[in-house]
Amino acid sequence: MKRTRGFTLVELLVVITIIGILIALLLPAVQAAREAARRAQCGNNLKQLGLAIHNHHEAFGRFPSGGWGWLWVGEPERGTDARQPGGWAFNVLPYVEQQNLHDAGLGLSGTARTNAIIARAETPVATFICPTRRRPLAYPDYHGNYRTATSTSMRIPTGGRSDYAINCGDQSRNEIFGGPDNLGQGDDPSWSGWHDTSSHTGIAYERSLVSMADVKDGASNTYLIGEKYINADCYLTGDDSSDNENLYVGYDNDHFRLTHPNFGPPRQDQPGVVNGGIFGSAHPGGWNVALCDGSVRAISYSIDATTHRWLGNRRDAQPIDASKL
Repeated sequence: MKRTRGFTLVELLVVITIIGILIALLLPAVQAAREAARRAQCGNNLKQLGLAIHNHHEAFGRFPSGGWGWLWVGEPERGTDARQPGGWAFNVLPYVEQQNLHDAGLGLSGTARTNAIIARAETPVATFICPTRRRPLAYPDYHGNYRTATSTSMRIPTGGRSDYAINCGDQSRNEIFGGPDNLGQGDDPSWSGWHDTSSHTGIAYERSLVSMADVKDGASNTYLIGEKYINADCYLTGDDSSDNENLYVGYDNDHFRLTHPNFGPPRQDQPGVVNGGIFGSAHPGGWNVALCDGSVRAISYSIDATTHRWLGNRRDAQPIDASKL
């Protein structure tokens, strides 16, 4: 009789063990490669947003205004200066190939206009999302009720988000509020409710009109826009108090961050830890930031605190040591 020979049980177990070891060795390399690709995409997002901000500056002679407050969403009829309720993200939409999204509601009135603005608020834009952290989807909107010139109560249950925040300075205190009670106050520069922003040293903040000429320290020595820190438990929920409103609102810590040491250093996202004042990211080892010269840098979480503060101030005349980044 002809006998056939197969693998013994011991041989099969040895082969399975070897395959398991190889997979265990390979998996970290695959994950590292995927994170490197995601991090590169994040840096490219910041490059595009930095270019958009510069194109806005080229068109209007100033960086995009910070808007009014978190109760107000952008309105296409109101320009890009201090009369615009929407913040920097709304103002740069035409420069990231989102002109139609920016113009939602333009030429309409009443319910039709309100519905168009709500639809815009619920629309995510992939350029504003870091792929390491989450997908470009509409996430729960904590406040929900917003205002425009034609609607004093506009329900927006979900909204697009931003994982990037513009530099609003190194001041030790940051005043953020919902904005004026009505449109007439918003149009009045002398309204007593506006904050005194003379101490703000960044690129955009409440009703700001900052130009490159105001960046006295040099474009390569000043932060423009970077990744923001978020409580890692709240990526999808809207429960982080600095990530709970839609992309198109005005001045709010969802879209603005500071560099004063009182707020702490940049850090990697941590479960259960909320800090609405700082830069940071989901990446291990560091976070991405675009400088005012348009370059994008990966900055260590252990950056020197003084250097980090100076990079947030456009006019402190302090020298920057690149070796401490």
